Amino acid sequence: MKRGAIDSFFKLSIPKKPKYETNTNTSSHPSYPHPIPYLPTDFQDQLAFAPAEEGKPINDRLDLDLVYYQPYIPPSIASGVFDFLRQELPFYRVQYNIKRGPVETQINTPRYTTVFGVDETSRFNESGDLVDSKSGKKVEKSKYKCTPRPLPQCLDYLRKLTEGTTNETYNFCLVNYYADGKDSISYHSDDERFLGPDPAIASFSLGAKRDFLMKHKPIPPGPEAVPEPKQVKLPLGSGDMVLMRGKTQGMWLHSIPKRAGDEVKKGRINITFRKALVKGGTENYYQYNVGTGGGFRWSAREKMMVPKKDKLILKLS
Repeated sequence: MKRGAIDSFFKLSIPKKPKYETNTNTSSHPSYPHPIPYLPTDFQDQLAFAPAEEGKPINDRLDLDLVYYQPYIPPSIASGVFDFLRQELPFYRVQYNIKRGPVETQINTPRYTTVFGVDETSRFNESGDLVDSKSGKKVEKSKYKCTPRPLPQCLDYLRKLTEGTTNETYNFCLVNYYADGKDSISYHSDDERFLGPDPAIASFSLGAKRDFLMKHKPIPPGPEAVPEPKQVKLPLGSGDMVLMRGKTQGMWLHSIPKRAGDEVKKGRINITFRKALVKGGTENYYQYNVGTGGGFRWSAREKMMVPKKDKLILKLS
């Protein structure tokens, strides 16, 4: 038997080691479509050494205040964390209508999304009940038009690490899944009033490398001509994190454009931690990241997101 044939024989005989071992503990809540496993113990152990690299400030342009961790999540577990979150989290492909004057247009979100958390006026107690932040009394059903849900342990663990690194506090976690190069997000800024002035947002990238583009908002004319700052392009790799703070959200736009090639076919997950101050933030995030339709879950067999039959009930029970 030739050497190549012998190598092939042994390669086929050795089962491929899984990228992660499922934790037997799970996060459960009436608002979840299914129990969500805890972050694998090995990942938790290695994340204790995060950030893997010290953050590099990027503040050499007008109104820009970034810290770029390249990477934050250790390379040894980045691909495993990506596989875990893609497999275990519920996702949605949200459709919604926007009205500009008399014209109403249906928008199909060009990526999969999911969200957890509740604004600063409420919190979840140890029993998982939604209560008023100050009084501790249960929140009335009529307060929210959506169903807020607590962060599962796998995301809450990363939230706590991020708070320790950034000296910020967060009560929301948004997760985007870009299935391929056609999935994208257009130029926008996260400057909603419910985030307060100069919000700090921590944005993680896992999976396929995608370009993160930024450009300054148009500068209004004034007595003195102000040159427009050069655009920013960050090739976000798996495990990288960008902390956007200060005037960044108020004065800059960012996007993930469409891309071609084999790399983007691997899929990419983006995790962002934010802090919403009022209930309008909660309703906004659930409307545009969960919606009212059925959810999706990753199928390892079909290697794609597949629809789930159950639908999320939006009203609090």
